[in-house]
Amino acid sequence: MKSFKNRNIASQVKQLGFTLVEMSVVLVVIGLIVGAVSIGSDLQRNAVYQQISSNFMQSWSQAYQNYFNKTGIVIGDSASAPTLKVDGANATPGEICTTSLQGFMDAAGIRMPAGRSEGNEDKFVYLDSNGNPQETTVCFQNVNWSLPGATSGYVVRKRNVMVLKSLTPDLARFLDSQVDGKVDARFGLFRESTLASNTGTASTDWSIDNRRAYGTTSNTNQDESQVAVVTAYFMMNN
Repeated sequence: MKSFKNRNIASQVKQLGFTLVEMSVVLVVIGLIVGAVSIGSDLQRNAVYQQISSNFMQSWSQAYQNYFNKTGIVIGDSASAPTLKVDGANATPGEICTTSLQGFMDAAGIRMPAGRSEGNEDKFVYLDSNGNPQETTVCFQNVNWSLPGATSGYVVRKRNVMVLKSLTPDLARFLDSQVDGKVDARFGLFRESTLASNTGTASTDWSIDNRRAYGTTSNTNQDESQVAVVTAYFMMNN
C-alpha cells in the first residue's frame, strides 16, 4: 500500500513537471508572437513613413517645381513684379496652405498629390507609435534660413520652404534621414522649424522624441497617449 502511494505521488510530481515545461513553452511562444507583432508594426509604420516621404512630401515638392516651371514664378508671387518669394504678392508674405494652395495649383493646371482625399490633397493621415491618428499638413512659406557666410560662420537669408506640420518625432527623423542622409535638425535641406535660422555651428538633434505626449512639456507619454508633434521646413530649389 505504501509503495502504491509513493508511485502515485511520483506520478503527480512527474505530471506537475510536465505542466511546468508546457507552461514554459507557451510563454516562449507568446513572447515570439509579441515580438513578431512588434516587428510587424514597426515594418508597417516604416512603410507608411516611406509613403509619406515619396508619395506626399516629394510629390508636393515636384508639384511646387512644376508650378514654377509653368508660370515662371513661385506660388503666390507677383507675375508683374516677381520677388522670388512665396506669397510675395502680399506686403507681408505668410503661409500658403489648404484652399489657397489648392487654388493656385488648380489655376495653373498642376496636378496635386493624392493626399488624404480629393479636396484634402494637402493632408496625410497616419498612425503614431502608440497607434493614435495624426494628420500632417503641407504649406509653403518664405522663411529665415541660415547659410554659410562668405568668409566664416553662418548668415541668415530668406528661402522658400515646404512647411510640414504635425510630424511625430519618429517621422521627422525618418524624413530628415531620407532628405539629408542623416538626422540633424539644424543643418541640411530638412530642418526643425525652430532651428532653421540658427547660426550656431553645432549639430542638433530634434527637440523632442516619442516620450513626449501631445500637449505636454515633459516626457510623460503613456501607451494610450497621442505622441507630441513638431513642424519641419524642407527647402525648395526656387
